[in-house]
Amino acid sequence: MRKQEKRNIIWDSIKEHIYQNIKKYVIVSIFFLIGIIAGVIFVNYAQEEIHTQIGDTITTFLNCLKTGYQIDSMGLLKSSIGNHIIFAFFLWFMGCTIIGIPIVYGMITFRGFSLGYTISSLLFTLGTGKGILFCILYLLLPNLFIIPAILALAVSGIKLYQAIMKDKRRENIKIEIIRHTIFSLFMTLVLILSSLIEVYIANPLLQICISYF
Repeated sequence: MRKQEKRNIIWDSIKEHIYQNIKKYVIVSIFFLIGIIAGVIFVNYAQEEIHTQIGDTITTFLNCLKTGYQIDSMGLLKSSIGNHIIFAFFLWFMGCTIIGIPIVYGMITFRGFSLGYTISSLLFTLGTGKGILFCILYLLLPNLFIIPAILALAVSGIKLYQAIMKDKRRENIKIEIIRHTIFSLFMTLVLILSSLIEVYIANPLLQICISYF
């Protein structure tokens, strides 16, 4: 019963947070979607030479897996966690500065671009059916945690900026920065969880189904 109550409290807190910041989440999500669309358009209208490079890279990766190449799970995990921590740090830092908010929007757009580029490249190289399967096996599970976490980080920075603009007293600024920092640390843990899912769930799933590609 206690566990259920804790879950309800956590879930209610998440819903309240989203409800109170729904406009910010909509705006940030729009920038993320713009990035995805830009990534898709870039691949679709890229020169033939770029298409060839993309195809060769994906094909080489799949052939390595088919020949029994063993992925260095620990190395991949360290790299993934490191990238997430760096990205979260920059979002946190830019959110703490007044002039950094445009950069926050730019970083979110870039992450959307990267995702759109990756998905479009897979579909272009493997075809619709195999491309979608690859995305489901390798991209879906981690991004169920990555996307909400980076959007929440951006919203936290925007919220901090607006709070500082509304009340520039030093005490208020300190309190808001502490809140932003604690929230950012929690979202960083979510990103680290996504790295664990990528390495120990998504990768094994892909290796199991690699013969289909």
